[in-house]
Amino acid sequence: MGAQLRVYRQKIRSAQTTKKITRAMELIAASRIQKAQQRVAASAPYTRAVTRAVSAVATFSNVDHVLTTEAEKVERAAVLILASDRGLAGAFNANVLKEADQLAELLREQGKDVVFYLVGRRAQGYFAFRRRAFEQVWTGDTDNPGFETAKEIADTLVAKFQQPASEGGVDEIHVVYNRFVNMISQVPEVVRLLPLEVVEGVEAPEQSELLPLYEFEPDAETVLDALLPVYIESRIFNTLLQSAASKHAATQRAMKSASDNADKLIRDYTRLANNARQAEITQQISEIVGGADALVSAK
Repeated sequence: MGAQLRVYRQKIRSAQTTKKITRAMELIAASRIQKAQQRVAASAPYTRAVTRAVSAVATFSNVDHVLTTEAEKVERAAVLILASDRGLAGAFNANVLKEADQLAELLREQGKDVVFYLVGRRAQGYFAFRRRAFEQVWTGDTDNPGFETAKEIADTLVAKFQQPASEGGVDEIHVVYNRFVNMISQVPEVVRLLPLEVVEGVEAPEQSELLPLYEFEPDAETVLDALLPVYIESRIFNTLLQSAASKHAATQRAMKSASDNADKLIRDYTRLANNARQAEITQQISEIVGGADALVSAK
């Protein structure tokens, strides 16, 4: 009984130590998610403004730009996967990697070769463990992404898109990331980044209104050349921020669940330890009473 009681007490101490760690990680994630949400909200107006500008140029000009023109035959497609550098975030990384695998399977069924670009050590480890090839990986700042990383990713992808597929380029670029909905819900989402799909177009005027007239200086093609790289950078930066906010929310939820489970383990092991202690006391009393009876019978 004494050995069993020591085992239960050791398990209780271990669960208490685990709870301290998970509780601290929960509080850290809760403090970080507020800043991540503020960064997402701060980047939204700029992204919308750039989107409206690109939409206006694309809608009211007849320029066939390389970034807005569909290829006659799509041979290669690139998939950018946004994961995290660290784990302990529940199904955050598993969901986005599963969504990327489904997208890759769909693209292959359409006769397209798929190449992968990765963000985060978890995505890198996932591909390395399965010995799957990828073109490039960015790691180190998934918790607090900087615009420099977004610009580097955008420059790399746009350069590949402008190359012919026969020379190692790609005809399509897709982004897979976790979109932050709220503290409870983070949804894996797929966005086709190139060829350009303007998701927020210029609102159509009413029939009684005249169509606006635009003049592009120096010309529409030069304006598109200047706007589209900025648009791609802002979109990628926004997805990085969305992914970071989703990761912190997933970490907070996972650590809260771990702390609750630790509480349950402590209660269960405390109950078992009390039962073991009670059984030990009962056995000791029985031995004392039995010894006393034996002495009385001997007299």
